[in-house]
Amino acid sequence: MIIPSIAYAMGPPSGSEGGNPLMAFLPLIIIFAIFYFLLIRPQQKRAKDHRNFLDSLNRGDEVMTTGGLIGKITGLTDDVVTLEVADKVKVKVARAQVSGRSPGNK
Repeated sequence: MIIPSIAYAMGPPSGSEGGNPLMAFLPLIIIFAIFYFLLIRPQQKRAKDHRNFLDSLNRGDEVMTTGGLIGKITGLTDDVVTLEVADKVKVKVARAQVSGRSPGNK
């Protein structure tokens, strides 16, 4: 049994205050904006730059793969790059696995 004076002192339940609903979502909106500008947007920019780099590959370019192979491009198709890693040693790799220009050739 609750004593009436104690029940009045407790006040209304916290969920029934009826404040602005936007204020309840404001922290979530701020967190999403921070994630967008610090994580999502830079990652999209890097992906776009990598796509542009892959589109600009030409025969004779020296590149490095994500696995660490460095070689000169001797053949290109839509999906495959043929690299010459040593004299008369050619390796075919997926075009998406080319990570950038070779370190000595920037």
